[in-house]
Amino acid sequence: MKETAFQAAYLPVGAPTFHLPSAQDLFERSINALQALTAPGELQVPAEMLLSLDKLNAFLDTVTPDLLIVQGITFANGAYMSEILHRFPDVPVVLWTLREPVVGDGGRLRLNSLTGAYSAGNTLAAFGKPFVYTIGTPEEERTVKELGAAIRAAKALKAMNGLTLAAIGHTPQGFGFGRALDAELLSVFGVRLLTVEARELIRDAKAAPEEAVQAALAEADGCMAGLAKTPENNRHDFAALVHSYRTFVEKNHVGALASRCWPDFFTDYGTPVCAVLAMLNDAGVAASCEADVYGALSMWLGQFFTGRPAFFGDPVSLDEEENTLTFWHCGTAACSLARKDTGACVGEHCNRHIGPTMEFGTETCEKAVIFRVGRRPDGTFRFLIAEGEVLDRPKQFLGTSAVVHLSGDAGVMVRETVKDGWEPHYAVIFGDAAEELAALATYLNLPVCRW
Repeated sequence: MKETAFQAAYLPVGAPTFHLPSAQDLFERSINALQALTAPGELQVPAEMLLSLDKLNAFLDTVTPDLLIVQGITFANGAYMSEILHRFPDVPVVLWTLREPVVGDGGRLRLNSLTGAYSAGNTLAAFGKPFVYTIGTPEEERTVKELGAAIRAAKALKAMNGLTLAAIGHTPQGFGFGRALDAELLSVFGVRLLTVEARELIRDAKAAPEEAVQAALAEADGCMAGLAKTPENNRHDFAALVHSYRTFVEKNHVGALASRCWPDFFTDYGTPVCAVLAMLNDAGVAASCEADVYGALSMWLGQFFTGRPAFFGDPVSLDEEENTLTFWHCGTAACSLARKDTGACVGEHCNRHIGPTMEFGTETCEKAVIFRVGRRPDGTFRFLIAEGEVLDRPKQFLGTSAVVHLSGDAGVMVRETVKDGWEPHYAVIFGDAAEELAALATYLNLPVCRW
């Protein structure tokens, strides 16, 4: 099925009995603000304000929205929102209230948008429809930020409906938190799950053509520091595995994957998959290890919102005095996340002493987000969102690491998340994506644990 372009419909609803010059001015300013937040052709705009149910329905006949931005251009009773929800019950909604343009002059109420918001909110609740809400003028910084995040979250929701996520092999014993059911991923997130045994990728790597192996090796040499120190047979087998994974990804249109790693790639293949996943992450394919499907989805969302690979790691060290939490893993981080003074160094696995693995501390990032698509024991989902800053720190342990100074209390967060049963894998997102993730959780009707 051919994927259609994203469409957001702007619905400025109200009644014609209010101060229409004020409303018209805000109508035009709102269009300008929304056009600045969307790409050309993404915003569907009516030719005039929708000041009757007939005008609303006539415009709704012309749109195929992926997002509904419902604005009370003046007061609108609950019938407007009822009609919108009846027509598009499954489309995410943003409700936008305008401020009164003149207050305190003792004159007429010009818009009464806020009272209309209560009517709309009451109707949305009656329909059981979660929604994103913002109040402000089209030029207010907070309003623009919230609208932008809501639009980007709706784009992610649409993109997930076209995402194929591959699970390569099974989670190791004791790592069942990363397992996923295809029906759950599809019904909750719209993501299709493709499963394959790790041995199939190993088999294909062993049969990789030498020309493809040498091409992958040359590419890796260009972005990794010290790969030549890895024994020749491991370098060759690593490059063959790169070819195998890339061929699989391209053939099956995979956008994210969760790969089994230990013990198979050490015992059955003789070379780890760590650096292969690093290269996939840099190529735009979110790749987690230990077959953690929800970890891969968390990484994919971070990548979608920032355009950069996310770091996949365990929380391994808490420093309450400096309010930091260190995230670490064996060596799968994207080369582009490495500190610039060291580059993406290559070494060997900390436990198995076989390479290549990635060995570096990540570069700094002023605005970062710790994120996890979590799953409760009862099968329901939730989001963890914690804001912070990735500090300028060298590699903390063998493998790759990121030291995050949290905006909230790191000690309290660790204690509470352990007690609440959160998983041990997280995506460290290099960029400010907190509002987008929160909006996406709203669209999916999922609770958020935010720090």
